Amino acid sequence: MRDTKLVTEYTNEELISNEKKAKAITIMLMVAILLLFISTMFLTFKKGFSALSVVPIALLPILIININNWNKLKKEKANRNL
Repeated sequence: MRDTKLVTEYTNEELISNEKKAKAITIMLMVAILLLFISTMFLTFKKGFSALSVVPIALLPILIININNWNKLKKEKANRNL
């Protein structure tokens, strides 16, 4: 049994709403990862390597998944001419 709907099963309103949410969340995640990367680089140069230095790299797969989901929503929105 599937708990989530396929993108093609969304109503027009759900599709538009989910696309806006995905866009906002993905952009916020991009900014957060960028800030983490910059601060990690600064701290690495200042104090040396630590285990927290890999956190921005570890979050990249989540960002990639979000970008792919956002692109699927945009493609479906374009297919429906919304």
